[in-house]
Amino acid sequence: MASTTTTASASAPAPARRHKKIVVIMGPTGCGKSKLSVDLASRFFPSSEIINSDKIQVYRGLDITTNKIPLPDRKNVPHHLLGEFDSSESHPEFTPFDFRSSASSTISQILSRRKIPFIVGGSNTFIYALLAKKFNPELDVFSGSNSEMDSVFCKELRYSCCFIWVDVSPPVLNQYLVKRVDDMLDSGMFEELAEYFANPLSRSASQCGLKKAIGVPEFQRYLKRFQNQEGEDWRSEYDVEKKMAYEEAVRAIKDNTCQLAKRQLGKILRLREAAGWELKRVEATESLRAAMGGGRRVADIWERQVVEPSVKIVKRFLME
Repeated sequence: MASTTTTASASAPAPARRHKKIVVIMGPTGCGKSKLSVDLASRFFPSSEIINSDKIQVYRGLDITTNKIPLPDRKNVPHHLLGEFDSSESHPEFTPFDFRSSASSTISQILSRRKIPFIVGGSNTFIYALLAKKFNPELDVFSGSNSEMDSVFCKELRYSCCFIWVDVSPPVLNQYLVKRVDDMLDSGMFEELAEYFANPLSRSASQCGLKKAIGVPEFQRYLKRFQNQEGEDWRSEYDVEKKMAYEEAVRAIKDNTCQLAKRQLGKILRLREAAGWELKRVEATESLRAAMGGGRRVADIWERQVVEPSVKIVKRFLME
């Protein structure tokens, strides 16, 4: 009799787990996912916490280059798996399987506090690894052609999910991403990378996760060539060779960022079409266009076109 009771007790939580609700905010880099998540969590759903699902932002360091949301902009909303992982020789990379394990544990803790987990980030590989009920870490479901790989997607989810897809017209997004790179450089991205490469530890295998961040390989070539040379500063218009090499690196960063956004959008479409995820699309094109132009209407457009529809989607989900 005792054995029967133990078995029933151990298996009882399994059905309930499927009804645990989480909110997932998806979209390509630069679309406004982080801002939206903080707006929702700080203003409309205060009993919520955010779990980062960006595979580069999990690493500690290079906050400007990896575009981590600054502490003041988090508005006291708890953030998890954001700049928390330190690479080591034995564990150089934070893998999708690592994310599945760490994020699952964090979700359980948040739910135990009767709060809502918000999964927010651009790595759809991480998001799929976390949410698919059956996950094979040896299989990249996003590789190959659609017809070849569609059948390998696991369509059953581990949690009850509300998916918000922040979508932006690619031409407008690319224009915004180019401007964002300039803004990051103005905020100290180059100086941050120069300091990073001046540290001998940056050349070790223990830093290979961060080395995949856009900006690191592009400027590594420049810094390797010019960092230890005396003479004009890299910003000097008189040192033509340095200036051209610097501008070439910046162009590469902008191109690679736009290509990343394109790949991310492709994966989102695969999750919708092949995995059958029900994504609630929120249109943010006009908001990004307004942000590039400036003016007083930026906040109004963001509120009306992005925040308000998202609030309705989440409220409807939580009431189901």
